[in-house]
Amino acid sequence: MLSVDIEKQLGDFRLETSFTSDGLVTGLFGNSGAGKTSIINMIAGLIAPDRGRISLDGEVLDDTVRKLHIPPHRRRIGYVFQDARLFPHLSVRQNLDYGRRMNRLDSDAAAEKHTVDLLDIGDLLDRRPAQLSGGEKQRVALGRALLAKPKLLLLDEPLGALDDERKAEILPYFIRLRDEASVPMVFVSHDAGEMRRLATNVVILKRGKVAASGGIEVLPAAV
Repeated sequence: MLSVDIEKQLGDFRLETSFTSDGLVTGLFGNSGAGKTSIINMIAGLIAPDRGRISLDGEVLDDTVRKLHIPPHRRRIGYVFQDARLFPHLSVRQNLDYGRRMNRLDSDAAAEKHTVDLLDIGDLLDRRPAQLSGGEKQRVALGRALLAKPKLLLLDEPLGALDDERKAEILPYFIRLRDEASVPMVFVSHDAGEMRRLATNVVILKRGKVAASGGIEVLPAAV
């Protein structure tokens, strides 16, 4: 279970958010500037809350009362950004292996094959990122995050930079990931259609606060 109860002042913007989720995919939904990315940056440990507590499956990651802040590299949380952020000088195979090596994990041939098959990237292994489409880059970024064996996967608008055709190409892989990989995810989006297809729980944010939470039925019917 993911539990978030935090406050953070970010310039003129104040984030005051509290929610829990035991769903496989927790969707953070809201307009730009609602605080979605700031929340997952705090879950990742990239920024610390001014007040509050974050825990994952019983492990406390942040607790301002106890002055506890677990650094990002010790959280075992994967992060997939909108722009994939692959290393241009490395092949796909080397990019995939980066997360495992950075976390000092032993090589796991079975996990590597399962991830490559799951994301259908076997034909891409010897290519460089410049030779990939936007959708292919995101599938490789997902694979890199998975092979680091995260406890949680954060997805920050991973379809936001793609056109409609590329979105239609890659969304089924995210759904397959949800159904087959059994890695809990937090999915950030302002697209209700994406949220309905992928999320199992939804937290709706407005101006830094939780406006509603629950199943996908809490999403506005008109969007």
